[in-house]
Amino acid sequence: MGFINLDHISANPLLSEVQEAMIDAIKKDYGNPSSQHKLGDQATEALDNARESVARLINCTDSRRIIFTSGGTESVNHAVKGIAWANAEKGKKHIVTSNVEHKTVIRSLRRLKMLGFKITSVPVDSYGRVNPDHVANAINDETILVSIMHSNNEIGTIQPIEKIAEITKDKNVIFHSDAVDSVGVVPIDVEKLGVDALSFASNPFYGPTGAGGLYIRSGLKIWPLLEGGVQENNRRGGAENLIGIIGMGVAADLALKDMASRINYIKTLKEKFLEELPRYIDEYIINGHPEYCLPNLVSVAIKYIEGESVVLMLDEENIAASTRSACASGSLRASHVLLSTGLEFADAQGTLVLTFGIDNSEAEIEHFLTVLKKAVDTLRAMSPLYKKTTHA
Repeated sequence: MGFINLDHISANPLLSEVQEAMIDAIKKDYGNPSSQHKLGDQATEALDNARESVARLINCTDSRRIIFTSGGTESVNHAVKGIAWANAEKGKKHIVTSNVEHKTVIRSLRRLKMLGFKITSVPVDSYGRVNPDHVANAINDETILVSIMHSNNEIGTIQPIEKIAEITKDKNVIFHSDAVDSVGVVPIDVEKLGVDALSFASNPFYGPTGAGGLYIRSGLKIWPLLEGGVQENNRRGGAENLIGIIGMGVAADLALKDMASRINYIKTLKEKFLEELPRYIDEYIINGHPEYCLPNLVSVAIKYIEGESVVLMLDEENIAASTRSACASGSLRASHVLLSTGLEFADAQGTLVLTFGIDNSEAEIEHFLTVLKKAVDTLRAMSPLYKKTTHA
């Protein structure tokens, strides 16, 4: 069996249609969309077509509300910092977030805190879900922004965004949501969600890395993160990554068309894994919400082992998995997300994050479980904690 990718949240393969569109775009030798000549006009048309495709994916009725970025990290930084800077009027510098946000949000807010902003982080329940009442209670007269992610990249829990949006609208507070791991994976409707800004990226829906976007509600005050020219409706300076954006547009069209079938297929793989897991491994915990969750992600804490060791052993068998966000890999600290849900430190360290894709098969799941059992058995045989527990 060939290489098995169970880390799709970090790296999805490019769909063949996306590859072909990008190769064709390279061969056409497009000009700069900002140029005032025919080559520039052709590039502008391709850029606008991609923008319309991405807008349709999230049901944004005005494609001008979409600005293209270099990916999820820039989109989040732009939203959080740009909104904060543009709306810090009369000393109002309070922002509300949650304890389980991606590092991109956390570090953006940390930078703002250094500049005098005040940050309130609300807790989550054992499933990693935010209580909207906690958000409402955290908002005060100085609050200008609430930033709560749509879905969590480590445990898959989906937040009650619509209910939070009702609160922020009632209190006249701007609401941003990091939907990098949701857009193109599950249906996203910005009108229904009621958010003011939404960050997303191309690679979760089989588009190229290095391409992302930010939805900005009409009338929202936001400063550019990158100063320069007047590209992207004067929201982001710098020439657009046209080839990547063209690929993103094609991937968006395919994601919208195939959304239901993809979800059904991936759910089948996830359900098979969860049903078969007890036959191979005992003493484990499934993290995240059982109902409000991404269809492609499973977080499993395996007791008495260390997750990084399992990942390395799986890699030797040509299987890719992870222990947490790729952006936080290499850290020796336990996941802040898992600890926020009340998981014990040792269990957090023994957690695997598996993300399935449309290129996976049930046969690969079976093979993975066989290899996983061997790795866990090997590590537990060396664990004094496991021996003490099983022989007590």
